[in-house]
Amino acid sequence: MARDTGRVKTVVAAMMLLGGAAAILAGCATGPDPEVARRAQTAMVGMPKADLLACAGVPDRQATAAGREYYTYVARPAVAYSPGSSIGIGAGSFGGSGGVGLGLGFGVPVGGGTSPGCEATMVIGPRGTVEQVSYPAGASLSACTPIVSTCMAPPRG
Repeated sequence: MARDTGRVKTVVAAMMLLGGAAAILAGCATGPDPEVARRAQTAMVGMPKADLLACAGVPDRQATAAGREYYTYVARPAVAYSPGSSIGIGAGSFGGSGGVGLGLGFGVPVGGGTSPGCEATMVIGPRGTVEQVSYPAGASLSACTPIVSTCMAPPRG
């Protein structure tokens, strides 16, 4: 009987450990700070074209019109783990009896789904400096942050 109590305590401890790990991972599931993308819309104005290319890299697309250059950078959507199902066969014992079991498992995503992508367009004016940083209407600023984050100084605080 004492042996069964020890096993129950072990199972309870393992479940608590797994629950704690899941809570920690869920806390890490936050995305990039949208405030970085918001600040970039003013902070990058006046940045020389050479500095933009040095920090953001080569644009995915570029165009020229009315004496201005338009550099568009694209952040592709991130794909997260999606739920699925599987069938497995397992063997084990609990409480001193052996057995074989057949089970059906379902995956549950933590912070799942896909994050939308973003396109950021930098307008370079006739003086060779950034005049505007824009994102599509309704774009997730968190999805836009990776595009501009290397060009932004960390906030003072």
